[in-house]
Amino acid sequence: EYKLGDLVATREAYGTALVKLGKANSSVVAIDGDTKNSTFADRFMNVFPDRFFEAFIAEQNMVGVAVGLSKCGKIPFASTFGAFFGRSMDHLRMAGISMANIKCVGSHCGVSIGEDGPSQMALEDLAFFRTLPQAVVFYPCDAVSTEKVVALAADYQGIVYIRTSRPKTPVLYQNEELFHIGGSKTVRSSANDRLTVVAAGVTGWEALKAADKLAEEGISIQVLDAYSVKPIDSKGLQEAAAQTNRSLLVVEDHYSDGGLGDAVLNAVAIHDVKVHKLAVQEVPRSGKPEE
Repeated sequence: EYKLGDLVATREAYGTALVKLGKANSSVVAIDGDTKNSTFADRFMNVFPDRFFEAFIAEQNMVGVAVGLSKCGKIPFASTFGAFFGRSMDHLRMAGISMANIKCVGSHCGVSIGEDGPSQMALEDLAFFRTLPQAVVFYPCDAVSTEKVVALAADYQGIVYIRTSRPKTPVLYQNEELFHIGGSKTVRSSANDRLTVVAAGVTGWEALKAADKLAEEGISIQVLDAYSVKPIDSKGLQEAAAQTNRSLLVVEDHYSDGGLGDAVLNAVAIHDVKVHKLAVQEVPRSGKPEE
């Protein structure tokens, strides 16, 4: 229930969606790694205190508990900063092997968290979760798409990772917009587009800013929101590239290895499409998100 242009962080929309899920399905439970006021999992805790578990700063244990709850028939949503899921890689790997039905939500991803500095910035999380067998990876850019992918995550039988952001971003989509696993959205296009920019999360908004700036110079670009990082929308990417000189520019708030750029590259490489990756190339620093 949002208005276009409202400023809402995707991490906040996650908390809103989780409460709605909890009301609709008593099997939904939540676990958090002592970050609940930042991930907004505290909204679920306040409504369903008997279905919320505080794991404190023991992320590996948090994932282990989530796997156990899933084997008891629950639908667990485990949340912490995206960077801290790195501590639980072994448990997540084994969860993938055992086909556990768990949902992981990593907030504060990328350099966009700004002043918190590189130790808090998730810049490897997409790469890791993409390697897990049959896992689904979402990276929504606004509140509407976040709520929709949370619902998709609950319905999916298996591991799902949802990457949420710290900054508030404008609501882009109408409340009735439909999303699905393996989908994408063309959010800017014209008959004269010279390039397709593929983005997700906060970089989607940077791409739209760039499109506005280029339009002032008489240059049109297409912007694609790849909210489903795995599985990626191979057909949509190929069609977008065919319209814009068979080339794609991927812009991501993640290290260049294993993230959105590599997902796009894998999807279109055999179709003679050039993929240019713009990503984080070195260890970042503390600073304002705009910097």
